[in-house]
Amino acid sequence: MVPKKNLARLQALILTFLLTASVSAVAKIRPLLTNFTYSTTCLNDSVKFVITDDITVIDSVKWYFVSPPLVDEDSSDLIEDAFHIYTTPGTYTITLKAYRNGVEDITTQTITIVPRQGVNLGPDLTLCENGNTVITAPPIPGATYTWYFLEDTVSTGNVNTFTVTEMATYHVAINGCTEIDSVNIFYSPIPDFDLGPDRTLCTGELMTLDATAQNATYTWSTGETTPTILTTGVTQTYSVTAHVAGCGDFTDQVTITFTGTPYPFNLGPDTLLCPGESVVLDATRPEATRYQWNTGSNAPRINVARNGDFSVFVTINGICDVLDTIGVRYSRLRPINLGNDTTLCYGNFLVLTADFGTGNYLWQDGSDQATYHVDSSGYYYVRVQIGRCVEMDTIRVDFQDSLHVSLGMDSVLCAGETLRLMPRGAGMDYKWQDSSSVASFLVSQPGIYAIVAENVCNRATDSVNIWYQNCDCQLFYPTAFSPNGDGMNDLFRPKYRCQIGQYKLSIYNRWGDFIFYTTDPGVAWNGKHNGEPASLGTYVWVVEYIDELNAKYYRKTGTVTLLR
Repeated sequence: MVPKKNLARLQALILTFLLTASVSAVAKIRPLLTNFTYSTTCLNDSVKFVITDDITVIDSVKWYFVSPPLVDEDSSDLIEDAFHIYTTPGTYTITLKAYRNGVEDITTQTITIVPRQGVNLGPDLTLCENGNTVITAPPIPGATYTWYFLEDTVSTGNVNTFTVTEMATYHVAINGCTEIDSVNIFYSPIPDFDLGPDRTLCTGELMTLDATAQNATYTWSTGETTPTILTTGVTQTYSVTAHVAGCGDFTDQVTITFTGTPYPFNLGPDTLLCPGESVVLDATRPEATRYQWNTGSNAPRINVARNGDFSVFVTINGICDVLDTIGVRYSRLRPINLGNDTTLCYGNFLVLTADFGTGNYLWQDGSDQATYHVDSSGYYYVRVQIGRCVEMDTIRVDFQDSLHVSLGMDSVLCAGETLRLMPRGAGMDYKWQDSSSVASFLVSQPGIYAIVAENVCNRATDSVNIWYQNCDCQLFYPTAFSPNGDGMNDLFRPKYRCQIGQYKLSIYNRWGDFIFYTTDPGVAWNGKHNGEPASLGTYVWVVEYIDELNAKYYRKTGTVTLLR
């Protein structure tokens, strides 16, 4: 026996162990601290607080933006995007209490709120290609500078300058507070204009001199300030200075001499081509001694299969040049593709589009809109014409019903009988329980027989249970009959040797349409439907009857072929 004094000490130790284990277990199952971020540290800005953990497992929260809370307004119960405005600079403790299944977790962070410094990063700048510049913020002892462009952080540290090498909008945050001012940096490409070689033109020719460059202003020796000018018909030297922002001045000159007599020369009007077409540009002249195309060709003719302006200098009798330019453009019309043939479910629709803007549209039903709404099966065709260009396409669209498969009722067969299961409403794509896809399934032994059918709309299944038993009362039906009036096998009716009570015979065609019905086993089907001879083929029959002597119910199905 343990002494009382030692027993009390032992009980205290056990209690202490249990409490420690319980606290440890609770600590192990408690969720981790709830992480969150904040959007800004600027004084008088609306600071957004966002929980970065999975909020779907959080039941509720309580935010405290000042610790300890001074007033009720210091807290918020928003799980997503809580906001607070700090109106006094300083360091604040934010406390987040998150509850999961009634368990409270407390997370704290500190935030230092600072006023904006009123930074001025200077005017927007344009630099020359591959150049750089340094943007500067005011130096503040101990401050942290974060530079941004294209909304990405590119530099963080205590350096108040940043070297720019890309075209973008730049701004800076000082001690986490993003300044309002920003600076846009643009770049000018180094110009590559060329007025061409000195030329001798035939009297009366006009030639365009082109000094076009990006971000440039122009000064010509003629006093003009446009990117391009026309020669005046007087022999002279033309010079141009293009001042490119950020890059400086670029100059070029050319001497144009006029001599000889005027010579008419024209490549013809600008031309519009259809997709896939090409055009031969012909500058052939009997007096020509040289051809110089802007494509680099020296042939009198060139074949063109792309957009562009094509010009040629033709030297006449070796004395002077004439020139012309022709524009070749392609129609915006492109090959039409209405898509692949498709199958949809009834209740859905398809919008076919052939939209190329202004043009002539003709659909298979005569409608003339750029789009067509399809809600029924058929072939759909469109012809689009823009100018002399024509494109066409056709699509086949089929609509299907949702499947509702039926194999009929569970059945009891007599020993030695067979039953042919017909999959009504199964469509074209189905499989039986043995993975076969036969049109009908012949049952010759007991079991569960099933079918699975699919189309674009749904998947449908059905099954029947077939039992076998010894039958005291059997009906026998012919498998074929020929109601041609020759007195042989003209009628379809049962043969039996028992006393039949209630009797129902139903006959259907292969599409499931009702053809014949009787409740009298002595009434035969004569092969007619609505007074007219029924179509030749196979029909399904279903019979239900009661063996009156043994009070047994039977249900059988089978097929019969109608002949002539």
